Amino acid sequence: MNRIVLVGRLTRDPEIKVFEDSSKVFTRLVLAVDRPYKTASGEKHVDFIPVVLRGKKAEIVNEYLVKGSVISVTGRLQSRHYENEDGQKKYISEVIADEFQFMNTKKPKEEIG
Repeated sequence: MNRIVLVGRLTRDPEIKVFEDSSKVFTRLVLAVDRPYKTASGEKHVDFIPVVLRGKKAEIVNEYLVKGSVISVTGRLQSRHYENEDGQKKYISEVIADEFQFMNTKKPKEEIG
């Protein structure tokens, strides 16, 4: 079973993008997720986890969330690879979100003065 549940803060504002080979939309987020413990010196550790939302989910997140917003995401871990401009193969693991829940929100962008 490949199932992940995360609660974290957005590290930047969401941005809608369009897949190159279609008109379908998506957004890539990075969630800052606190680890459940502190070091001996009292420091908290944070993991920065890439998350992808597609279609209507991406549009909703783009409309209502900003950097610092807290979101709960349920999805699956997916690995992929690509070649960068230097011809090196790069590997990425990211969460593909199936469900999400706002833990706090903002007003729609049109309503912000």
